[in-house]
Amino acid sequence: MAGPLRFDGKVVLVTGAGNGLGRAYALAFAERGASVVVNDLGGSAFGEGRGSKAADDVVNEIVSKGGKAVANYDSVENGDKVVQTALDAYGRIDVVVNNAGILRDKTFARLSEEDWDIVHRVHLKGSFLVTRAAWPHMRKQGFGRIIMISSTSGIYGNFGQANYSAAKLGLAGLSNTLSLEGAKYGIYCNCVAPTAGSRLTETIMPKELVQALKPEYVAPVIVYLCHESCKETGGLFEVGGGWAAKLRWQRSEGAVLRDKNDLFSAESVRDNWSKVVDFANYTTPKSNQEATGHIMNLVNKFDQEKKEAQVAADSKDPVALAKSFRAEPATFSYTEKDAILYALGVGVSTVQSDYLKFLFELSEEFTVLPTFGVIPAFTCLFELTLKGLPGFKIDPTKVLHGEQYLELLKPLPRKGRLTSKLSVADILDKKSGAVILYNVETFDEKNEKVAFNQFTTFAVGAGNFGGPSKSTAAVPLVDPPSRAPDAVIQQKTSVDQAALYRLSGDPNPLHIDPSFAAMGGFKSPILHGLCSFGYAVRHVMATFADNDMSRFKSVKVRFSKPVLPGQTLETQMWKEGRRIHFQTKVVENGNVCISGAYVDLTDGPVEAKTAVPQKNDLKSSEIFKQMAATVKATPGLAAKINAVFLWNITKNEAPAAQWVVDMKTTKQGEIYQGQPRSGKADCTLTLSDENFVDLVSGKLDPQKAFLGGKLKISGNIVLAQKLSSIFSLSSKM
Repeated sequence: MAGPLRFDGKVVLVTGAGNGLGRAYALAFAERGASVVVNDLGGSAFGEGRGSKAADDVVNEIVSKGGKAVANYDSVENGDKVVQTALDAYGRIDVVVNNAGILRDKTFARLSEEDWDIVHRVHLKGSFLVTRAAWPHMRKQGFGRIIMISSTSGIYGNFGQANYSAAKLGLAGLSNTLSLEGAKYGIYCNCVAPTAGSRLTETIMPKELVQALKPEYVAPVIVYLCHESCKETGGLFEVGGGWAAKLRWQRSEGAVLRDKNDLFSAESVRDNWSKVVDFANYTTPKSNQEATGHIMNLVNKFDQEKKEAQVAADSKDPVALAKSFRAEPATFSYTEKDAILYALGVGVSTVQSDYLKFLFELSEEFTVLPTFGVIPAFTCLFELTLKGLPGFKIDPTKVLHGEQYLELLKPLPRKGRLTSKLSVADILDKKSGAVILYNVETFDEKNEKVAFNQFTTFAVGAGNFGGPSKSTAAVPLVDPPSRAPDAVIQQKTSVDQAALYRLSGDPNPLHIDPSFAAMGGFKSPILHGLCSFGYAVRHVMATFADNDMSRFKSVKVRFSKPVLPGQTLETQMWKEGRRIHFQTKVVENGNVCISGAYVDLTDGPVEAKTAVPQKNDLKSSEIFKQMAATVKATPGLAAKINAVFLWNITKNEAPAAQWVVDMKTTKQGEIYQGQPRSGKADCTLTLSDENFVDLVSGKLDPQKAFLGGKLKISGNIVLAQKLSSIFSLSSKM
């Protein structure tokens, strides 16, 4: 185990160290062997007056404990004098913590130029002047650690603090640049936004919270970031209450707003604004070069695609024109309800012994069927079929789904928002029609690829264009072994099966409207090929994977013959290692409706379930029900609280239940089990079932629980105080 973090021989300068956070930093470094320069002007929190007592008291406290410290009473606007104190006393300077600050809080309409200037002179210019004075000495010795003390007001803004928030965010920008310029000299710079009780926060935080959030719960993070073993630089951190987190910039995927004719207008911005602000797919640029490089690459790609499309159009080659086409990304949001509807659409029934894992969202094993992965991809394909493909005239009533390949890169989440990107892989000339291969990549909200689909469609009457008849881009089919099948499953479909399946996103009238089906040459509406596909894959997974859907890797099928709703599907299966070959027949007429098919399984580890099991033996459950009754019987309570809370209840140190106290998204407010139905919680609280009971009854003080580690709070911790009104009312009912 690594030893303690020591600062023997190091000289640390802490500005504004006479009180609160600065004092805590100075004491923490001194306890670890550092020689500390305690700088403090001795003025008020508003920058008025001056004196030596504040700095002297901290120096005396350090010396009385056997540490080394000297005082400095200069303003940070005299940065060279502040640093000179360190050089005169100890001959070097290793660490600078720019903590000095004042407040002049006023609304922007009342903010004077003097209020603006003095706050910036102390916070931003003062940090610059002190750091500039220390910089050449750090460069010469090849070592330095610099901390800029920012604020959540700078990161998020705060009412009445325009001057303060602007200066504090300016420190983050200064830190970013110094981290780049100092790296080769061994000088690392980071920015920390502490949440703690101090003279500067007592004006904007409740008194009880100021007392609960001790400066000592911030200092250890500052100490670690300044140690020679820490190589972190250029970071921005939030710290408070013994909790620390790193922040980063996120950028939406955005949109190219000029068209292929280079027209760019305000109307184009308006019409595409939803894409500009959509964070379904985001990036996290880490440098100016990376940020601007992405823009240049995107512009170059757009220009290249425009040139390719123009070349294809000039050549009059329909295949080249179609392959140069790039469809707009399509987003698809779904919940557990949609996953359940899909499961019913592909034949899951309560007759099954384990139906709950597919049909009941509160089941501990709730699972989304892997073949649901075709649904978000089908959305963009269906839209393209209706709009048409450049270079080809396609009659949507005469488009048949010929083959399907699906590969999952990870199990599908139980709910989420997915984005699919479609491209044309190839177009084959089959004389009587055209075979079109569409590749669709699907990404989750973290921009990680979840699934890959390849749709093979046959457009009747679109052939004879002189194109190739074969393609290397197609995922191949594989015939089954010549022996008798290893397993066979039969399942009858419902006469309403197509009507049910189409609710999962395939509204093609071919599957519901007899007159439309007749236009396509069918006597009656037919079952979706992807519905039969879902049935067959379920049969394979039930037989050879014990319905463990995390073992699914990929599937490839050919749709050979149509199936009518109400007919019986028979899936014949052959096991060859991790590949399960299969074909599916229609029992009533013997036609093979799915051929050349296989499912590939993976023997990789089963991923941990993300759902928290909801136990029935929890005392907290009855209290939440009582709270729900309180909310229902108290009009106006939701508006007063106006926040969403997520409670994580544990038992024996393991997750046991989750409850949402939603006083924001509905007028009346509601309390229910599970995750928030939309968006994220404003405040998340975690504690044991037993401690929750004591907390509500008043036996456990919330501040002591928080400080003692029994109650963990993340998000906007100030909002947690508002829960007391619900507790109080519930205890009286």
